Amino acid sequence: MLTMDKVSLKDKIVLIREDFNVPMKNGHITHTARIDAALPTIKQASEMGAKIILMSHLGRPEEGHFDAAFSLAPIATYLRECLKQPVPLFQLGEALPAIKSGEVALLENVRFLAGEERNASELAKKLAALCDVFVMDAFAVAHRAQASTCGVAEFAPIACVGPLLQKELDAIHSVLVNPLHPVVAIVGGSKVSTKLKLLTNLLDKVDVLVVGGGIANTFLAANGLPVGDSLFEPELVPTAKALLEKAKAQHKTIWLPEDVVVAPDMEGTATIKSCTHVENGEKIFDIGPVSRQNLSTVIQNAKTILWNGPVGVFEVPSFQEGTKSLADAIAKSNAFSVAGGGDTLAAIEQFQVEDNISYLSTGGGAFLEALEGKSLPAVAVLESRTKEKAAV
Repeated sequence: MLTMDKVSLKDKIVLIREDFNVPMKNGHITHTARIDAALPTIKQASEMGAKIILMSHLGRPEEGHFDAAFSLAPIATYLRECLKQPVPLFQLGEALPAIKSGEVALLENVRFLAGEERNASELAKKLAALCDVFVMDAFAVAHRAQASTCGVAEFAPIACVGPLLQKELDAIHSVLVNPLHPVVAIVGGSKVSTKLKLLTNLLDKVDVLVVGGGIANTFLAANGLPVGDSLFEPELVPTAKALLEKAKAQHKTIWLPEDVVVAPDMEGTATIKSCTHVENGEKIFDIGPVSRQNLSTVIQNAKTILWNGPVGVFEVPSFQEGTKSLADAIAKSNAFSVAGGGDTLAAIEQFQVEDNISYLSTGGGAFLEALEGKSLPAVAVLESRTKEKAAV
């Protein structure tokens, strides 16, 4: 794909799609990570002499209607502080703010615009008319075919990929396409059904597939082990069996715990049990000490690590040790590590290992879809535009 650094931006109006969908409380940003991740792109475009217009969505307002509760005004304020310059906020249809080369303006929430979510061509053309160059830099929405992600990329005079999006794609490529082996992937979560495509795709690419959380319970049941009253999906036990058999045929490992932490409920007394002795009335909420040690050894031997999802209910102190030990093991590893997904990032923040993970993905759904092997619509458009330019 054409990358931003290969385009002459000096004195050009450059429209950059970022992901500023940050958590808010009482009109104040409570977590700035997504904005912070975009700052290097903004500063690079500024240094290249661009007249920058930023755009993003925030929350889920009613499309086509302004709602002050979802205004990007707090984001504009934060950007002013970070960039140490004015960042005027404007709405589509208003006169463009008078910005000079190196300066920045912010378009109001794109989800206030009718046609955004259905990728209406009339809206996409209006957005494209704002700029000389469109930069897609928001990995977290690259899986959504919307006017501000795909449509504008089709109609803008020049469309290219931004540095943040490129870093995300490069990190995933390093794990899935050309990794150093052994490759270990950790997939946690409550249900196999939500991550079946991910598990299937990863099994073909990794050496060890670690399953945790409710997902692991379904695999334990597939091995004929008791799971008591734990969350699991009996209808997907045959699917889990098929994956276990496939792994065996390919001489790969689907890692499962040997011991677990159980309780009658999340407020109940925690007890360590062998996976062969879980009883009715007990629910599995974490992996046990033997499993923690074994998993740490697996992590120590890895050269490439992918982490998506916790191995226990880490938000509850009684059931946090499994995910904590996993986070610590990855942080201490010399392997190239990529982590993503909301629960995973929350665990990384809780256990304060951010600085020791090679790459933290800003994407949620996009991260999963890329790992599933799906083509991301916004990326596909950029690839198509680049091919068209090469063919001319």
